[in-house]
Amino acid sequence: MQRPQGPCAGGGHQARFSNYPAVVSGQLALFSVEDDAPAIADVEGLLLGGGALVRRAEAVRISVVVDCGWRAEALRVALGNRGLGGELGTPVDGRRSVRSAFHPRLLDVARRWTAGARIRVPDGFRLSPARLRLWAVAAGYADHAGYQLRLGATDEHLWEAAGAALAAAGVPGAFFAARAGGPAYRIVGARRLARLRELVGRPPEDGDDGGWPT
Repeated sequence: MQRPQGPCAGGGHQARFSNYPAVVSGQLALFSVEDDAPAIADVEGLLLGGGALVRRAEAVRISVVVDCGWRAEALRVALGNRGLGGELGTPVDGRRSVRSAFHPRLLDVARRWTAGARIRVPDGFRLSPARLRLWAVAAGYADHAGYQLRLGATDEHLWEAAGAALAAAGVPGAFFAARAGGPAYRIVGARRLARLRELVGRPPEDGDDGGWPT
């Protein structure tokens, strides 16, 4: 998958955002990631950003490949906070895999998200702040126009449903395909970006400026 250039090159100053309520359609945003206790289902956000599920007997592993050390560490901690363990793979060409242990607590996620060998967005899926945050940690990038949330390059069957989930969360994005540098949804406009910042919360520790909505 192609990635925008620059977000991981620095590793210097990290932008910090105050935890203020965003104004959306004249009303305050009522929910943010800081309202949620860590839950197993939060990791479903990784499946929109190119994550994969592997089942073995009565246990499942979730994994995703990222292109920055801070992303890998933030996801390792997030998996650990949900009782799933967290392992980092060996870096290859600047990219590193992050994966959980094989765990029976992920069986429900696998049942909801798989149909045969294919991953699919389940009926009734809601993009909670915690799910959105993990998607942003794994595959979110600021660019010249706004903020893009990248998708798995081969997960075409997820793309439309991912866009619908973003819109339902109050941050609708414009889809652009691989030929335009995607696949991804780009969120633009001050109001939508403010809503996105409120939902995903503060940048992860040591997060790079280019990887978080500003």
